[in-house]
Amino acid sequence: MQVDENGEFGLTKDLTTNIPPYAILSHTWGNDDEEVTFKDMTKGPRRTKVGYRKLRFCAEQASRDGLQHFWVDTCCIDKSNNTELSEAINSMFRWYQSAKKCYVYLSDFATNEHDTLETWEPSFRSCRWFTRGWTLQELLAPPSVEFFCSNWRKIGSKTSLEQQICEVTGIVARALKGTPLAEFTVDERMLWAKSRQTARAEDKTYCLLGIFNVYLPLIYGEGEENASLRLREEIDKRSRKHQLDGLSSDPQSLQDSSKRPKSVANRTLVVPSRTNHGVDDSKSSFRHEASDTAGMSNASMFTITHS
Repeated sequence: MQVDENGEFGLTKDLTTNIPPYAILSHTWGNDDEEVTFKDMTKGPRRTKVGYRKLRFCAEQASRDGLQHFWVDTCCIDKSNNTELSEAINSMFRWYQSAKKCYVYLSDFATNEHDTLETWEPSFRSCRWFTRGWTLQELLAPPSVEFFCSNWRKIGSKTSLEQQICEVTGIVARALKGTPLAEFTVDERMLWAKSRQTARAEDKTYCLLGIFNVYLPLIYGEGEENASLRLREEIDKRSRKHQLDGLSSDPQSLQDSSKRPKSVANRTLVVPSRTNHGVDDSKSSFRHEASDTAGMSNASMFTITHS
């Protein structure tokens, strides 16, 4: 979406090249009838909906930060279009990673000008945002993450609140500071998601695609177990490909590997079951074994979003 000189905002045309700098919102969804949808925006924003306040906040904060464009998942994706939805979920990590600013809106947490860290920290730690699956990538992917309470007061950033975030999430500081996720084991990354929840069973897996830099077609109705199995197979496939690529670039290693017993040379990565690694979002479906965050093109990032 684009903010004009009067502070009003609306959907842009499809942006496939020369993507402008933009802000992006991270939040927990309200009830379906509370959020402004893509359909609403095509007819003109529904100002009476509760979710409209989040759009207004994001537009105003982006303007204060010198940004004319912003993106919000509730209304920048046509979720009635399965092809668009699938592309969005597979691209979501990169969209957050490419944002200049990520604003985290904590709807169940309020502060006032007299509050100090000591007084509001316990409430901050118990925010629902920390329990949702989709918000894991929204925390890890963007280089700049700022936290705002329900009355729009900024309380800190991913950097200034690093200790609290690490203790609440179990994520190590290196990951918050941008260390490539491929440098963390599969087990470590699965552990970060273990206690998080999603509204739909399959989303417990789909919300991890960016965390492992894999791409999967969405099959709602397949169930959590089948979705998790497909994710494990894709992670294993990528791991074997990286191993072979490493060997092919080192002739000596390739020669040495051919002399090893097949039981060793053909060993593949065993990924733990995802059944007990619940993760989030509520309402919708979105959102590395890899330092490769380029993946799909920027064109796909905004072609379907009209943001």
